[in-house]
Amino acid sequence: MARFEKTPAQQHALELLQSPARHILLFGGSRSGKTFILIYALLVRALKAPGSRHAVLRYHGNGARYAVGFDTLPKVMALAFPGLKIDYIKSDNFFRLPNSSEIWLGGLDADERADRILGREFATIYFNECSEIPYSGITTALTRLAQKSGLKNRAYYDCNPSGRSHWSYKLFIEKVEPESRRPLAMPGNYVSMLMNPADNSVNLPEGYIENTLGSLSDRQRNRFLKGLWQDDSSNSLWTQELIDRSRVSDVPADLEQLVIGVDPAVTGSSSSDLTGIVAAGRSSNGEYYVLEDASLQSSPMIWARTVEHLYSKYAADRVVSEVNQGGDLIEMALRNVAPDIPYKAVRATRGKLLRAEPVAALYEQNKVHHVGFFPELEDEMCSYRGLDSQSSPDRLDALVWALTELSSRKNSALMPILA
Repeated sequence: MARFEKTPAQQHALELLQSPARHILLFGGSRSGKTFILIYALLVRALKAPGSRHAVLRYHGNGARYAVGFDTLPKVMALAFPGLKIDYIKSDNFFRLPNSSEIWLGGLDADERADRILGREFATIYFNECSEIPYSGITTALTRLAQKSGLKNRAYYDCNPSGRSHWSYKLFIEKVEPESRRPLAMPGNYVSMLMNPADNSVNLPEGYIENTLGSLSDRQRNRFLKGLWQDDSSNSLWTQELIDRSRVSDVPADLEQLVIGVDPAVTGSSSSDLTGIVAAGRSSNGEYYVLEDASLQSSPMIWARTVEHLYSKYAADRVVSEVNQGGDLIEMALRNVAPDIPYKAVRATRGKLLRAEPVAALYEQNKVHHVGFFPELEDEMCSYRGLDSQSSPDRLDALVWALTELSSRKNSALMPILA
């Protein structure tokens, strides 16, 4: 078995994690070793204090379970703690170590915030991919950083840096309270460190940095390769100029696949949130066309009929719908209207901004064409910056689901970055 040898950057990170600071952020590019070394440090703490509890939290609990609990955690154990046996308690979603310490996994979105995980106290809380988590979720979870275990209670954070308006930049870089913008009373409690893929090159596949990361758009390279915080002026994924330069007036004759993307409102009344409904297609030469924005505010029966109408109008191949909040009710609404309609349910495990970035990259490559004008959709695209304070972009979500489905095989090189 290979020996666990820390990179110089990981060794520096461990020194920072043992500093007097209570809050430590590791930020930087993709696959730079941030998550690995934070899980390593968390395990060291759990083994040091028998009976201690530690939480790994993401915005969506599924992300914490699969990306960390069933991927990174076993890899760290196999490499750094060979022979260590831990039990997974599926009913409560935590791992129990031989010394009775526990590592809990959970989410902080609206569906999971009242989960049983926040009914316990922890010695460590690790906010994985914290750029996806609203600040309100962070402050709620930090109230549970209160276990008396003999350890100094600490909060760990990591992220691929987003915009300078994000709470993580304000808290760790500007050293101001994100909501009041007042200087932190104890700025030394918040420390951060940049870690980039080049720091972890010995552990990466050959060509990953040069070919996979090097082929990204400028914005994505700055984030996933260089680990740079984005200026507010460049923090919007789309501009009107970007959309206009590839606009066309006619639907091409060689569309080989068409889908209807749906971001459903599920409250069940005509006064509910908007249901995003967008039709899009892909041509034989790999170009993408946005055909229609049929989003509306309505009951499930009405929006389901609208989806069925759009499906028939364009002879689409399938309907793709997010089911994070509505679950089986989404498919039931569609089946009541069109029992035989081809349907694919998709579940978001990452934040909206990260889901949208590969789609924005297609626009930057002039591969996405709006057939005509869609003012409300385009306004939503150009104004969305991924801020906690922004309302959910329903039209944009439907567009992203449709283009993601169409481009999933064409853009497979982007998937390891966002996995």
